Amino acid sequence: MVKAERQYQYSLEQLVTIELFGKKHTFKAESDVQQAKEIAEVLVKEVSRVEKQQSVRSSAESNLTTLMLAALNIAHQNRVLENLDSELRQNLTERSLNLIRQLDECVSQK
Repeated sequence: MVKAERQYQYSLEQLVTIELFGKKHTFKAESDVQQAKEIAEVLVKEVSRVEKQQSVRSSAESNLTTLMLAALNIAHQNRVLENLDSELRQNLTERSLNLIRQLDECVSQK
């Protein structure tokens, strides 16, 4: 009974529904609902992409495998982006330090 009462405390705007393997799943967005919907859509698209690549379908085990592969693909994409971001930040830091040194040299020469 308590769970039902808590469920109704959430407004419909806070709930996000996605469909995976022919079943709808609804969850509460903790903060930005639009962002939660966009992230959920990434998962749905990746699951769909992985499903198309697999030859065996429809068992609960293959659904779990598909979901795990989709999650690993998304995690890999995230890691690649994190590495690129890190490289970019490092490059910007080095270039900024170089510019500061050059400015310091110009100021000290005057």
